[in-house]
Amino acid sequence: MIERNHLEIVREVDRSGSLTAAADALCLTQSALSHAMKKLEQQLGTPVWVREGRKLRPTQSGLYLLSLANRLLPQFEHAEELVGQIARGQRGSLRIGMECHPCYQWLLKVVGPYLEEWPGVDVDVKQRFQFGGIGALFGYDIDVLVTPDPLHRKGLVYEPVFDYEQVLVVPSDHPLASRPWAEPSDLESETLITYPVDAERLDIYTRFLVPAHSSPARHKTIETTDIMLQMVAAGRGVSALPRWLVEEYAHQMPISPVRLGREGIDKQIFLGLRERDVDVAYLQSFMEMARETTWGLI
Repeated sequence: MIERNHLEIVREVDRSGSLTAAADALCLTQSALSHAMKKLEQQLGTPVWVREGRKLRPTQSGLYLLSLANRLLPQFEHAEELVGQIARGQRGSLRIGMECHPCYQWLLKVVGPYLEEWPGVDVDVKQRFQFGGIGALFGYDIDVLVTPDPLHRKGLVYEPVFDYEQVLVVPSDHPLASRPWAEPSDLESETLITYPVDAERLDIYTRFLVPAHSSPARHKTIETTDIMLQMVAAGRGVSALPRWLVEEYAHQMPISPVRLGREGIDKQIFLGLRERDVDVAYLQSFMEMARETTWGLI
């Protein structure tokens, strides 16, 4: 009935948009591809696509098969990759998912020494996930998730890596720069610059502004840390970032960290991985090196 090649065809047609392009990508003739899918449709008793002009639109059955392909094929590919690496005497691959935008600078300090110690491990970093960070772990799109907000699920393990303080970042000549801490009301006249993350997942909102029923005059999102801090230094707004990161950049540009509230906002960075992978040697080594690298950041 449903075979792996059917799922590969469904996924590739969705990616490329046509049977011809999908056949080319899969190194098949269009005739062979069409024959395989026609046979499947006959067996299932339902069409997978309907044609609308020159385009193919997936039916309800087609959408289900596409969802199945997106879940199962990465696991097949991951299994084949690992078995092939074992056969070739290689150690594996480490795909790191990032849910912590400012952690890239920290990650760079970990990856360099890690690559030297594990020359047989390929490292890749991913930020965008089709089903979110947890979905990427369960779907075998990534092997380790770097996150400040772990969502605990059965089958996943989270290890704390280091503690840090979330602070407000202001220009060095800003009135708040000389204050011991900032109050939520201080931001009501400010432009708040954040990463493009939902407000419900931003501590500056959930742990500072919302409890005080406050909001900034304007909220602007920027993807890159460098541009964000340059905007702050130019007086175009304020932001909220880890203190260690702000202090590192403060040597290069006129910015200052300010505590968020009298008590401040304490956070932790976690590394999440699948429970079944806990004993993998090169993953264990990455966790250990990650913890050792944090001492210069605290």
